[in-house]
Amino acid sequence: MGALEGKVAIVTGGGRGIGREHALLFAAEGATVVVNDLGGGVGGDGADRGPAQQVVDEIVAAGGRAAANTDDIATWKGAKSIVDQAVSEFGGLDIVINNAGILRDGFIPSLSEPDWDAVIAVHLKGHFSVLRHAAEYWKARSKAGDQPNAAVVNTASGSGVTVPNAGQANYGAAKAAIAALTLVAADELERYGVRVNAIAPIARTRLTLQTPGMGAILAAEVEDGEFDYFAPANIAPLVAYLASDAAREAKITGKVYAVQGGAISELAGWHDVKTIETEGPWLIDDIAARLP
Repeated sequence: MGALEGKVAIVTGGGRGIGREHALLFAAEGATVVVNDLGGGVGGDGADRGPAQQVVDEIVAAGGRAAANTDDIATWKGAKSIVDQAVSEFGGLDIVINNAGILRDGFIPSLSEPDWDAVIAVHLKGHFSVLRHAAEYWKARSKAGDQPNAAVVNTASGSGVTVPNAGQANYGAAKAAIAALTLVAADELERYGVRVNAIAPIARTRLTLQTPGMGAILAAEVEDGEFDYFAPANIAPLVAYLASDAAREAKITGKVYAVQGGAISELAGWHDVKTIETEGPWLIDDIAARLP
């Protein structure tokens, strides 16, 4: 029996890259998968049913169960329709993997409003919208006496939570917000039987190949027989574990993990590194003398 046997999962951005590997591994581990992918370009333009359907065809050919979905997660209606499809077509929903994303890099002085809005919409609003409608479903089940055993895995990024990346103010801000959203959601949804975690992956994808300073490193050829540290397939096992009953038994929720190649690291957020105090009102000169 697979680690995800009998579960119904949604994978957004499941047509290519890391999302594709999630969908394939989930199906191999026994899950039924709704593969969501708008099929647009790196910047979010256009649409194509092909990527999502190709992954579904591959899963079905291997004996699994899957369905394609091309709704836009950046819209309230689109996100709801994905959840509704999972419930109506497969009888329920146990797992949400928020993975879809786009890239529109630009330095702050020249970043356009549409490029800011598009990246925030797909990453941050897209994560929240799918999570929100899934949470509504799980809450209703819990209130009806059918306590869910559900899991959500969001996709943050090192660009937002560990190392700021010049030229990615929109992307980094969205990814940092997704990490914060994960912690809030874990706290809120635990009462309904839902665990929420996040990953900050590094792998070779359409997006990362265009990331300043990373593309050349990720595109380097790998010799036959060598471990490919940047293969997208390296990310999926952690996500499958976080979605599994084994992670539930270990009570893993509200965590953010960096994952790359053969390394997994638990990350911690903002924390005190130095504190200065006063017993009365602050004076600017006092702050200037003591804070640096």
